[in-house]
Amino acid sequence: MVLSLLAALAPAAPSRAAEVNVDLELVLAVDTSGSVDDDEYALQISGIAGAFRDPEVLGAIAAGPLGRIAVTVAFWAESQLPKQSLDWRIIAGAVDAAGFAEHLESLPRAAPVGGTGIGRGVIYSVRIMQDNGLKGTRQVIDVSGDGRETAFRYFSVPPQQARAYAAAHGVTVNGLAILADDPDLERYYRDSVIVGPGAFTLAAESFEAFAEAMHRKLIREITYRPSVSRLRSKQESFSR
Repeated sequence: MVLSLLAALAPAAPSRAAEVNVDLELVLAVDTSGSVDDDEYALQISGIAGAFRDPEVLGAIAAGPLGRIAVTVAFWAESQLPKQSLDWRIIAGAVDAAGFAEHLESLPRAAPVGGTGIGRGVIYSVRIMQDNGLKGTRQVIDVSGDGRETAFRYFSVPPQQARAYAAAHGVTVNGLAILADDPDLERYYRDSVIVGPGAFTLAAESFEAFAEAMHRKLIREITYRPSVSRLRSKQESFSR
């Protein structure tokens, strides 16, 4: 029943992209709530853009079986506010990554408003993966933010329910907790937000440390790691 309710609350899926197989469908879900001022928002955006220009990140993309990923950025704030996202981009090399970074940096920021709606941000991110014309070997949401869910009656979706919704759709949720205002936020993300095989949380001590944390996080998310069962199957087939 919970999943049915969450599905009803979720926004409509975006228009289809050209169908293509990718190693990873990645949603970077960025906190734009009232607790994030313009300078802090700019540090998040520049951190993401810089990471996609980094040779190590580009190397991780190229090392995948298909050598390409699909990425978008979703912006979330207070639960009842509309969510926004960029069009999906295929990243298959430095030119694609640079174009994505430049586009992200060129976008104006909507006015920061209200509380922190992690739950609805996660649900929105799951929904924009559906019917997007992409077929990723893995689907991952990378949630970054500086606060805990702000409860609003009738509007909020607890992160614990949102991650159940993600898990039901086979989507992994990872977290990047910015500890500027809440030194225990990493634990909250670990206990209430992340879900899925290999899900993890990293912490940035401040917004100034966001870029380095995002760089490490992207490499870990993008790097292709075959499952143990898959490797065992291959080894058994070779031994026959």
